[in-house]
Amino acid sequence: MEQEQNNTPKGDKNIKPKLPPKGPKFNMSWIYGGFLIAMIGVWFIGGGFMTEGREISFQKFEQELYAKGLVEKLHVENKHIVQVSLFKDSLELPKNAVLLKKVKQNVKGGQFSFSIGDIEQFKSDMAKAVEKYPTVKQAEITYDNNKGGFLNNLMSMLLPLLLLVGIWVLLMRKMGGGAGGAGGAGGLFNIGKSKATLFEKGTKVNVTFNDVAGLDEAKVEVMEVVDFLKHPKKYTALGGKIPKGSLLVGPPGTGKTLLAKAMAGEAQVPFFSLSGSDFVEMFVGVGASRVRDLFKQAREKAPCIIFIDEIDAIGRARGKNQMMSNDERENTLNQLLVEMDGFSGDSGIIVLAATNRPDVLDTALLRPGRFDRQITIGIPDLKGREDIFKVHLGNKKVSKDLNTHKLAAQTPGFAGADIANICNEAALIAARNGKSEIDLQDFNDAIDRVIGGIEKKSKIILPEEKKVIAYHEAGHAVSGWFLEHAHPLVKVTIVPRGEAALGYAQYLPKEKYLTLKEELEDDLCMTLGGRAVEELVFGKISTGALSDLQQVTKMAYAMVSVYGMNDKVGNVSFYDPQNENGFQKPYSEKTGQMIDDEVRKLIEVAYERVKALLSDKKEAVKIIAEQLLEKEVLYKDDLIRLIGERPYDLPAVTPDLIAETTNELEDNNKEAE
Repeated sequence: MEQEQNNTPKGDKNIKPKLPPKGPKFNMSWIYGGFLIAMIGVWFIGGGFMTEGREISFQKFEQELYAKGLVEKLHVENKHIVQVSLFKDSLELPKNAVLLKKVKQNVKGGQFSFSIGDIEQFKSDMAKAVEKYPTVKQAEITYDNNKGGFLNNLMSMLLPLLLLVGIWVLLMRKMGGGAGGAGGAGGLFNIGKSKATLFEKGTKVNVTFNDVAGLDEAKVEVMEVVDFLKHPKKYTALGGKIPKGSLLVGPPGTGKTLLAKAMAGEAQVPFFSLSGSDFVEMFVGVGASRVRDLFKQAREKAPCIIFIDEIDAIGRARGKNQMMSNDERENTLNQLLVEMDGFSGDSGIIVLAATNRPDVLDTALLRPGRFDRQITIGIPDLKGREDIFKVHLGNKKVSKDLNTHKLAAQTPGFAGADIANICNEAALIAARNGKSEIDLQDFNDAIDRVIGGIEKKSKIILPEEKKVIAYHEAGHAVSGWFLEHAHPLVKVTIVPRGEAALGYAQYLPKEKYLTLKEELEDDLCMTLGGRAVEELVFGKISTGALSDLQQVTKMAYAMVSVYGMNDKVGNVSFYDPQNENGFQKPYSEKTGQMIDDEVRKLIEVAYERVKALLSDKKEAVKIIAEQLLEKEVLYKDDLIRLIGERPYDLPAVTPDLIAETTNELEDNNKEAE
């Protein structure tokens, strides 16, 4: 302690003196423990821990003990228990070993005991025994009328029960994990209480609407709810009613929970926040009880807002699959439906919920009157991503030359959580490299890490394998370069990343919402470009095209069976997002065979098409592959320098090519049969 005081700088007012450690907080466990200790003490004082002898009947006592002269003393306790003490000499005789089996010699009260109904009857029975066995030495009889005997017997029965109850209470407190509402003690007696976190009016929440970017339309919808609570007369004067609930729907990481946090920070009303899994418990009826308690608290605080995150945990459709049904979850959902719009409708309670699985929710939950609004929060567009970058870069030291518009253009399809991760990764990379600010190269490295994984500099790749990888990636780059509808190339690399990526080509998709059939066909060709180059250059194929083949198969089946882009199958779609068909396919085996044949034909046409393209551009493939082996990373400017500007002279999908591919497939099927 003296050394610590000597090391403390003098005159520093910011250093607070060390306080003595606080003692343990007082809670209900102290009361339970004190009560049990008191009960044990009373029982101990009352003689509860006295060890009694083996219990026998009076007849057995008379015939086997008294008649043989073994009894030295009889002690009557509480007018109904007789303790039998034997002579010490008789305990040591071998002939009594069987009789005295399992009897302790140092037993308080006696080695045996028996019950009597009445003292007078006991005296009469003993008098008869004395007359019956006149040669036996009479035993000394004493009486003890201790009034505490009744308490002793009562505690003997109650104490084990109290101990079990105490252990049960402690276990429930541990299992409940502090279950209960705001300020509740939790545990067994509060297990049906709501676990919602309450943000009272005036509670400081760090997130506001200024921290929410890229969600302009959704923010307007939510701000309207907040404004309704603040100024209800503005809407009720025109006959408007407050919406019962709003459902935030969107992919993971798009900002649903962030928007709810901002709402809690902006709304000047009580805000209850919890997740759907908080209603789930191992005990039957707890979920419904917690729903009732939540809305009971909300009525007391009305007007208020209830936010349920991941509501699909309790809001799944009922009765769709009887094998997977859960009565407890359905009871919880039924109670939620009643509370939101039951017979006694509540006013001033708005329910806000979030989910990324709206397709599995029960239709009764989505109807008007419960969730009146469904606010869709999708992947942000270019402007939205730029705004999100500005928000996350607000507290970071970035280079003055950093162009957020360029960063937003390089991250199509990224959600808000992905952009936040990129900004954090860029800061870590810059700090690792000893930089004083974050520049564009750090962000490029962070994007590569998020897309492809950690760079595996220590991974040893054989020269012949590296050559195959280089030509494989060159095939992707060149095929995409000369395909009209392919996405523009950003970079191509053979640096291994993650667990399985030995290299990859990064493209920049266009900001659009509709995709043409020709664009999907070009995507098929570009994805198969790596496998095609392996066959053209080496005459062999490798396992490096695994992810390409998976992507191609998924895309081709979607074109044929979902988007209706096949002439033979027709304009039909077998898309079933809500799994209404269960495990049954919505088409016959013949149609299924037709779909498989058309998918195989579509992929073969794309493969032959890209092979024809790369055969014509074999020199360009060789140039790109050799440069990759030398530099490992090539950008769009490098491709322009090496093989020229991007033209659109590609072999078209002609009827002759489709007919030729179809004939080859039929010939192959006949040979297989």
